[in-house]
Amino acid sequence: MHWYRNLFKPLVDISAALLALVLLSPVMAVLIVLLTIANNGKPFFLQPRPGKNGRVFRVIKFKTMNDRKGADGRLLPDEIRLTPVGKFVRKTSLDEIPQLINVLKGDMSLIGPRPLLVDYLPLYNATQHRRHEVRPGITGWAQVNGRNAISWEQKFEYDVWYVDNISLALDIKIAWMTVQKVIKSEGINAAGAATMERFMGNG
Repeated sequence: MHWYRNLFKPLVDISAALLALVLLSPVMAVLIVLLTIANNGKPFFLQPRPGKNGRVFRVIKFKTMNDRKGADGRLLPDEIRLTPVGKFVRKTSLDEIPQLINVLKGDMSLIGPRPLLVDYLPLYNATQHRRHEVRPGITGWAQVNGRNAISWEQKFEYDVWYVDNISLALDIKIAWMTVQKVIKSEGINAAGAATMERFMGNG
């Protein structure tokens, strides 16, 4: 399926991302206003993430948490900093919309392993590192099979399986399952937490 991975998939990504940005522009405009108010003028969240072959780029998402700090000067826990509008945006996965810009820039694909923190790069074993053989995606096989509600080990197994089995039929299946997951708001958070706990390595 090299023809699909290297030629057809990038063309689909760019065409679909451009169309989606046009169609979703009214929604984005409203969210920018609401999140600007909720986050003291900061509607977007930008962070370095490793892409294909580990090349670092800046991922763009809507900012769902404010920057409130405690008396010690450190950021408060995620569940405290998650704003009401941010909670809604995250629950509906609308925070992912700006990543369509990353797709247009060639940093990401619509479907692929999620781009994680740069800090995790030296923590992967050889098999887990294979998740970087393809462009990271806005959604992926791990996301439709549990997202943040599954363990890191399971997530990486799904990511590598996707790399080895990438195809048009699989991407269509993931896209359809993603729609269903978003509607049901399944797997958004890890149990008892606002976000997935950090990956600490393979022990």
